[in-house]
Amino acid sequence: MAIGKNKRLTKSKKGSKKKAVDPFLKKDWYKLIAPSIFSQKECGKTIITRTQGQKIASEGLKGRVIELSLGDLNQNEASSYRKIKLCVEDVQGFNCLLNFHGMDMTRDKLCSLIKKKQSIIEANVDARTTDGYIVRMFCIAFTKKQDDQLKETCYAKSAKERSIRAKMVSTMATLAGKGDLKTLVKALVAGTTGDEIVREASSIFPIKDCYIRKVKVIKKPKFDVTALMEWHNDDGQDVGQNVAPAVAEETVAGSGGRL
Repeated sequence: MAIGKNKRLTKSKKGSKKKAVDPFLKKDWYKLIAPSIFSQKECGKTIITRTQGQKIASEGLKGRVIELSLGDLNQNEASSYRKIKLCVEDVQGFNCLLNFHGMDMTRDKLCSLIKKKQSIIEANVDARTTDGYIVRMFCIAFTKKQDDQLKETCYAKSAKERSIRAKMVSTMATLAGKGDLKTLVKALVAGTTGDEIVREASSIFPIKDCYIRKVKVIKKPKFDVTALMEWHNDDGQDVGQNVAPAVAEETVAGSGGRL
């Protein structure tokens, strides 16, 4: 380096040591409010960066999909193999109002059903509810041995599989088409559709372990706040607490005059 040349080596560069700021200080927590058909209304929390400039927090929350166990939502361990997907439709204050988005089954439950020496029968259908939702429903069932059967295997022929598949499709389409999405979700949570298909298909070939395996919401109608609030209003009317039965007072035999 030539003598007299100052390369500013001694001076520190501006902004080299930027102060570390915790990113969570700029964020807010929002409560997730599940629809009233589930017993657990407040089902979790989600986080997002506060509104800054044109980036609005509530707009960033809308459309988020949350996957929850039905066992946690209904506080029932028996239905923990069901996974419910809920979508953030609206934000009111620090509450995110959720709506039904889909349903699935856990992998371990599905794997426990699949065995050797039996046939798997699967079907799916796209159906429209009365309030304009289009849902795709997937059904699964397995063949079983007949009573007093000696043969080890219980495979169904392709013609009988087609007949059972047709029964599945018609039952699922009827279930979705006879009411709105709320009615459909209640029926799916109850889980009685599988037993209905087993009864209808018993004349064709004996089947077991029939489940609505998966449900997807393919298309939604235009967003309506009134329709969303119907999901979050309690269905039952407040009838108060049970009152203890009236106890008959014992009367003392007297002269009949004033006490």
